[in-house]
Amino acid sequence: MIAVAPRLTGALRREYEDLLRTCVIPPARFGETDRIVERLRRDRGRYEAACAGSRVPWVFAGIVHELEAGGVFTRHLHNGDPLSARTRRVPKGRPRRGEPPFAWETSAADALALSGATRAHDWSLPSLLYRLEAYNGFGYRLHHPEVRSPYLWAGSQHYVRGKYVSDGRWSAAAVSTQIGGAVLLRRMAELGIDAFAVTYPGGEPAVVAYHAEKPANAAVRAQALELQRWLNTHRGIFLREDGWPGPATAAAYRRVTGHPLPGAPP
Repeated sequence: MIAVAPRLTGALRREYEDLLRTCVIPPARFGETDRIVERLRRDRGRYEAACAGSRVPWVFAGIVHELEAGGVFTRHLHNGDPLSARTRRVPKGRPRRGEPPFAWETSAADALALSGATRAHDWSLPSLLYRLEAYNGFGYRLHHPEVRSPYLWAGSQHYVRGKYVSDGRWSAAAVSTQIGGAVLLRRMAELGIDAFAVTYPGGEPAVVAYHAEKPANAAVRAQALELQRWLNTHRGIFLREDGWPGPATAAAYRRVTGHPLPGAPP
């Protein structure tokens, strides 16, 4: 019996938004995450070329490329097989047109069309996360709901262990060492590379003063952390909650309130 993919309902949309809002990248994974994000930013032009003529955002192609092929441009976007031949693993025999070796952009465009991404019109944050999960398959959600898909959440507190070690072969003890696609999105949003439309309610906390350097005072850090958590409840704001009311916090505060954070430079 073929498993039916879940629909992107309102509840599932809220789940994706809440998970990304609460996503925390541990300090030990920040260096690796930032290196990947910088590579994605550097290669943005190639991802935009693969998405040309469609509504697919470049970040979708870039993150899939990282997860399927380690960001290597000599491998198919479909599954990481070498571009020197048609794909050998599922999906097999792609691209069907043309002769190898394939240009990366040509193969990537085929992969995006095959996945259905080029037919999509909704690229809101929940839809983007849904399509990332769909690219890898809904096996975790359908058969192992106790484990959130590492394709999205590995490298954050939302994932600990459990993975498919090959097609259809499950291991409860195996651990994905990748940085998941949603975690990369979270870091990109924190760095201001892309903004995503998410709205949450919340009451305004006490405002703290801007600090050019990380404050040593515990009370200031506690207030700043409260402010950052509140700012993160607003549309398109993704701050690292570190208790430092510095430049990123000041920019987010101005964006949300229309006023400068007290003490912040113009």
